Amino acid sequence: MASDQPIVIYPPGEDGGRRVRADGRFLGMAYGLLDVVEFLRLAGLESADDDWVRQSPSVEWRGGGPDAWSTRD
Repeated sequence: MASDQPIVIYPPGEDGGRRVRADGRFLGMAYGLLDVVEFLRLAGLESADDDWVRQSPSVEWRGGGPDAWSTRD
């Protein structure tokens, strides 16, 4: 997974899930930070861990940061 396009984590939906996109493709619905990490690993970013996902400038958090998993956060 090598691209100029960022990894985008979209705002939480009604059920708390957040869409995850990387390299312009949908990776899945994450319901927690570890889901995001797993999606990125499956997409080829084996070195991704929760600290990297929280701090990387390659990750664009929309509608709340890595601790926002409901529409009430």
